[in-house]
Amino acid sequence: MPGRLSRVLAPGLLAVVLAGGCAGPSAVFKAGASPSAPQPSSGAAPSTGPAPSPSVLAAPSVSAAAQVHRVFPVAGNASYGHTHHDYPATDIFAACGSPVRSPVDGVVLEVSRVDDFDPKHPAGEDKGGLSVSIRGDDGVRYYGSHLAAVQNGMDAGTRVRAGVQVGLVGKTGNSSNVCHLHFGLSPVCAGTGDWWVRRGVFYPWKYLDSWRAGGNLSPVDEAAAWQRGHGCPTAPTPGTR
Repeated sequence: MPGRLSRVLAPGLLAVVLAGGCAGPSAVFKAGASPSAPQPSSGAAPSTGPAPSPSVLAAPSVSAAAQVHRVFPVAGNASYGHTHHDYPATDIFAACGSPVRSPVDGVVLEVSRVDDFDPKHPAGEDKGGLSVSIRGDDGVRYYGSHLAAVQNGMDAGTRVRAGVQVGLVGKTGNSSNVCHLHFGLSPVCAGTGDWWVRRGVFYPWKYLDSWRAGGNLSPVDEAAAWQRGHGCPTAPTPGTR
């Protein structure tokens, strides 16, 4: 789920959620301790950076992609299902304020620190609330939204390591009172602004299953296959919400 909101461009993610919301959880597990990180932001709008550098968005080498480290994106107790409404993504349910971590080594692409969601007019571009998207060193985009706060210093172009805290689980950009992290995987495509791709285009659950168990299953092949079949849509298809 996305957000028009205040975004910046880079240089170098128990119950049924209502309108603009998400599906319910399954088994609960221990996802691990929270790493140290800066304090969460107060919600101020981010600074604006320059346009994305081709070097940042270029495909990584095979050797670099093979060495990318990945972790489960929520620290502590969390639960999630293998289904999602409308389009393929995963909602990870956890206590409000639970630490959200970068799931991958990479570079921040977009950050939203403002919640413009209006439940009376739930526009697709506003449904992410506070959010962070990261271009993994494997060339895949990792997206987390509905955050309660984004970490200070977590701006477009910021270099991150897997496990670094990027924000807190919340319920922004959503009609539901249930705190959860919306998690989506997609090709980088435009890199910014394409919320209809960024929110998720193939199911993440098998990768989440691997990462929570200490594995490192890569979504690279599935992201590449999706892009070969769909390209990079430059606008949402009719009826997308």
